[in-house]
Amino acid sequence: MELLLIGIFVLGYLAITLEHTLKIDKLIPALGMMALLWAIIALTHLPVFEVDNELKKLVPSHIEEVLLHHLGKTAEILVFLLGAMTIVEIIDYFNGFATIKSFIKTKSKKNLLWIFAILAFILSAIIDNLTATIVLVTILQKVISDRNTRLWFAGLVIVSANAGGAWSPIGDVTTTMLWIANKVTTLKLITYLFIPSLVCMVVPIFIASFLKPFKGEITYNSDQNEEKTHKYGATMLYLGLSGIIFVPVFKTVTHLPPYVGMMFSLAIIATFAEIFTQAKISMSTVSEDSEEMSHHSPVHKSLSKIEMPSILFFLGILLAVAALESLGMLFEFAKTLDKVIPNTDVVVILLGIGSAIIDNVPLVAASIGMFTQEIDHPLWHFIAFSAGTGGSMLIIGSAAGVVAMGMEKIDFFWYLKKITLLAFSGFICGAITFIILRGLLE
Repeated sequence: MELLLIGIFVLGYLAITLEHTLKIDKLIPALGMMALLWAIIALTHLPVFEVDNELKKLVPSHIEEVLLHHLGKTAEILVFLLGAMTIVEIIDYFNGFATIKSFIKTKSKKNLLWIFAILAFILSAIIDNLTATIVLVTILQKVISDRNTRLWFAGLVIVSANAGGAWSPIGDVTTTMLWIANKVTTLKLITYLFIPSLVCMVVPIFIASFLKPFKGEITYNSDQNEEKTHKYGATMLYLGLSGIIFVPVFKTVTHLPPYVGMMFSLAIIATFAEIFTQAKISMSTVSEDSEEMSHHSPVHKSLSKIEMPSILFFLGILLAVAALESLGMLFEFAKTLDKVIPNTDVVVILLGIGSAIIDNVPLVAASIGMFTQEIDHPLWHFIAFSAGTGGSMLIIGSAAGVVAMGMEKIDFFWYLKKITLLAFSGFICGAITFIILRGLLE
């Protein structure tokens, strides 16, 4: 029976990986395999377990309790993401990201590369690597007219954004998962990962700055360079970013789950957004009046633009992994892995390389179920780094890469030939830096 469950998971995962070939959205196989796995567990009355982290053993439990536990943990992540996505969309409603473009004055390709890399590194730590990539690739399209040059910039924005997302609890979905699961704390995460992540960004950018595509200057297109700005664009940008940054502070002070802080930040930012548009503050559309006002409400507009397919995909994949975890499979796999490869550093580096091929969300979800180390153990920080930055090695290996691929129609093999080696050099140098730093901090 266990083999059947693993088979369903593998087939479902294969369908997710081949979504472009099969021409079906990845949420469909994710939700399908999740429902099938739990249905088989329920119908066949398979024993389910919870992991006792203190005793490091499996404890028998009931399916209703286990499913409710995993749903609660998944919901924490999804509600957090919904809040963050809405704040970003509110900023975009006011064209707040156009403010970033005003910082770019240089014509030198090399200088421009460093500016975009640093912006990607910082922005991704605040608004997550996916959104940072969308924002910066959009700016690139307005600044650089030559497509070939733009592809090089976009490729290195992906590398920088993934590196920046790794050291922040809100910078990458996988890091957020570890943070919400109480595997890492904000301060320790930054302490352990800021320097390795910086090395992971600097090394490929430094090498690339000597390459031919980054020689010379770019020519600005005056038509493309002009952009309509909103009166409150800059205000909403700084307010939105401050609101997102406030979330880790809120968690540290109150010890409440991060989604509570994110909802509080959203409430504040939504209030200002409604005031700035001089619209009626109405979050529902019960009355005809509120329905009419909703067409002009930045909150309603932003909520309508939320990527619900992504949210449902995360729901499916996290609960599918949870099904395998509840049967004790991941726990037993971790014990076997420990015997075969006793060095956890090698395991985590392989995990990072694997995240370039396999989606890093289920990999990290599986890691949380596999390992029982205490909060802020260096292992968790190394997993956060490897899963976050390893995906840069292939364009399909990260959400940032996939979105850039869609925006710029980047060819898989072009990225493999031009960017993969640069990304790998950053990943390995960052991993070595982490191991050295860990030795100094312990």
